[in-house]
Amino acid sequence: MKIVELLADGQFHSGDELGDALGVSRAAVWKQIQKLEDKGLDIFSVKGKGYKLNTPVELLSSDRIKASMSEKALPLLSNIDVQSVVSSTNDVAMRMAADGVDSGYVCLAEQQTAGRGRRGRNWVSPFGSNIYMSVVWNFYGGAAALEGLSLATGIAVAATLRNLGCEQVRLKWPNDLLIGADKLGGILLEMTGDPSGHCQVVLGLGINTLIRQGEGDGIDQAYTQLSDHGVDLPRNDLAASVIGAVLVMLDEFSRSGFDSYHPHWAYFDAYRDKRVYVQAGSQQTRGIARGVDKTGGLLLETASGVEVFKGGELSLRGL
Repeated sequence: MKIVELLADGQFHSGDELGDALGVSRAAVWKQIQKLEDKGLDIFSVKGKGYKLNTPVELLSSDRIKASMSEKALPLLSNIDVQSVVSSTNDVAMRMAADGVDSGYVCLAEQQTAGRGRRGRNWVSPFGSNIYMSVVWNFYGGAAALEGLSLATGIAVAATLRNLGCEQVRLKWPNDLLIGADKLGGILLEMTGDPSGHCQVVLGLGINTLIRQGEGDGIDQAYTQLSDHGVDLPRNDLAASVIGAVLVMLDEFSRSGFDSYHPHWAYFDAYRDKRVYVQAGSQQTRGIARGVDKTGGLLLETASGVEVFKGGELSLRGL
């Protein structure tokens, strides 16, 4: 939105100045300000001075992101599609995948109105903060070729965040990024096409970077954000690093599967050798987490031996 670009610097801008820049009246400016406040942006107004954002916002830019991407990742990118407000980036990417878009299509959004996580949970997505993105990639071995993909994604992203200064990041099987017991991000995989042949995977990723006061009121679990853990990086640079890591991982995974990532899981595993339970519907299985097998299945040591759990509607919790 043009008005957000004008206010993004966090300085005061008069209604006349904004109106001239937008080619609208002061009354129309006021209406646009109201819409921004409805989106959750904290706008401060002073008579005679105008309007300003209480916290400056860095809007996403496809050009800035591409300029910051690594030489290794850039050839794997087919398109960066930066949207303002969408239901969810996965919704957009799924439509593009169904239309046959090339591997390496990336959708980012400033805000999601119906963002979702695994098991249908709502993903709170305030405007102009955090990373909401989805990537499309072609696979030719059907659903069987996707085993361990969410874990490989987590490893690639966690390693990137560590390199950017977030030393505490860990992974919870099968799709969460954690710091301590608090959620930092999540991964959601969806698929379209032939489940036994050529299919396209949409890899959705959400990372909390900066959740302003009041924006996290709808989050129903303990959460944290990169800004509290030593990562002070322009949002476009962060997006470039994360997108690059995911694209490189997808390229490698499409050739060798989870094999090359399996040895790295233990390093990031938040629950390794800890007492946990796995919830599957109304059934609960308790034991000690012993890492994952070569397909990405959770190894749980129980009283009757080691059991393997795979994806689906499973939930892992510590005891």
